[in-house]
Amino acid sequence: VQLQASGGGLVQAGGSLRLSCAASGRIFSSHAMGWFRQGPGKEREFVGTIRWGAGTTIYADSAKGRFTISRHKAENTVYLQMSRLKTEDTAVYYCAMCPRGASGYDREYDYWGQGILVTVSS
Repeated sequence: VQLQASGGGLVQAGGSLRLSCAASGRIFSSHAMGWFRQGPGKEREFVGTIRWGAGTTIYADSAKGRFTISRHKAENTVYLQMSRLKTEDTAVYYCAMCPRGASGYDREYDYWGQGILVTVSS
């Protein structure tokens, strides 16, 4: 499975941005697609994840109420819609796939997309 992320860029604080992650290969209902991020000088952290079959989601506290993860099964694509962005959301964002279901731990994800930079300016 290969994951290709797109949609990053520069946005002002308070604005919105949508990231996409297209997967090649089969994604099974038991899989989960997650988003992680790594800010400047920080460790990589969990943003959220979606169960591919059910479409249910889990979010980190920092993402709740501002970020929404969705997926388009037919297009094998997962989205991260970010709104009310803050400067502290500046990070390289990664999409990843976990074949064992939803998890907040990056070690559970076997496949990773290339990082995509999101910069939120004040």
